[in-house]
Amino acid sequence: MSCFSCFKPEKKMKSKGMEAREVTVVKKYGASLKNSESEKLPCVPSDHKQSSEAAANTESHNGSPVTARTGKKFTFRELATATNNFRSDRLLGEGGFGRVYKGQLENGQVVAVKRLDLNGFQGNKEFLVEVMMLSLLNHPNLVSLVGYCSDGDQRLLVYEYMALGSLADHLLDNTPDQVPLSWHIRMKIAHGTAKGLEYLHEKANPPVIYRDLKSPNILLDDEYNPKLSDFGLAKLGPVGGKAHISTRVMGTYGYCAPEYIKTRQLTTKTDVYSFGVFLLELITGRRAVDSSRPECDQILVKWAKPMLRDPSRHHELVDPLLRGDYPKGDLNQAVAVAAMCLQEEASVRPYMSDTVVALGFLAEVPTGYKDKINTVPQNKQDKDPSFTGSTKQDQRSFDRQRAVAEAIEWGATRQKQKAQTQEKISHLQGIVAPTETNRL
Repeated sequence: MSCFSCFKPEKKMKSKGMEAREVTVVKKYGASLKNSESEKLPCVPSDHKQSSEAAANTESHNGSPVTARTGKKFTFRELATATNNFRSDRLLGEGGFGRVYKGQLENGQVVAVKRLDLNGFQGNKEFLVEVMMLSLLNHPNLVSLVGYCSDGDQRLLVYEYMALGSLADHLLDNTPDQVPLSWHIRMKIAHGTAKGLEYLHEKANPPVIYRDLKSPNILLDDEYNPKLSDFGLAKLGPVGGKAHISTRVMGTYGYCAPEYIKTRQLTTKTDVYSFGVFLLELITGRRAVDSSRPECDQILVKWAKPMLRDPSRHHELVDPLLRGDYPKGDLNQAVAVAAMCLQEEASVRPYMSDTVVALGFLAEVPTGYKDKINTVPQNKQDKDPSFTGSTKQDQRSFDRQRAVAEAIEWGATRQKQKAQTQEKISHLQGIVAPTETNRL
């Protein structure tokens, strides 16, 4: 997790730079981690007046109430044993937060153990927030917290093991001789990630703003099912009729929504913008920020803008490693979803629930395909001679998914027309308005 400002790495500071709300979370959690292993961790920070009601009303992914799940409190010795004393051949990855090792617990369970560098980007506060969030939240598209360790100065997090590692390992910096992720797998990952965000925004109570969506934070199981990880920057969303929360600008450069950078006002639509960048990464195979490219092409969103506006150029966005192996109609709709998520005006970005429906249509693969699950156009089952089975799909649901996908594409076109109309009106009134090149 990159725990730094969108502008530059931020020095660690005491409570002066820390919002009172965050301090409350840390104080409450610090006390909880010192308690016995059997004691329940708190569901919600104490600064929410409705904390007890929120805990009672928190829903699982299927709508049934859930309570906070207490991860096991491990000793440092147990985790050292599980990882063979953090031996180098157990290392899965490392970053500004510390290192992640593959481990095996006494019961045989294989886990990923994140050993935090408290002098790095993820400090004690982020550790406490992550334990809180993952104890409260439960969804198939969120990584599960097995437990934690807080012995002395040691801070470790124990997660379920994800066999394929991070999405970034499979999507970015691939060479021409590597087999790329197929179009279907990319849309499957986009759909699952959207479902995870939908749960955080619309089903968790209070809502949660993830704040650090990016390909390195999406972990994959052995069937390419995605799970959101690294919740150290996550924040509880606005409650009590408030439209936003004010906070320091934190996240990863290239993914931050423009209004968040300008105003420090955080909403769920901030995550929606980041999802648009993430979806562009899946479509293009490019990094959100790539300093190895020419200066004009380093920022993915800036590079993609002209092509997002012109359907005849959508094919220029596609990862060249796919070699044209993707359904052209589905590409247009996937690009339209990304474009709507990337609208500069936060209010016109879609809700994640609408995005889930649209991407569900694009990710759908009918049964009966032979050995082409990763490459065939998902929605062309009636025309593809390789389709040999029969399916009984809910036609109404299928039509609804198609309609939402087309509605999002229509919305992107309408937004451009609205911007052009507003520019003409402003010109007639003698007002200098933003040019179309500054809009999506």
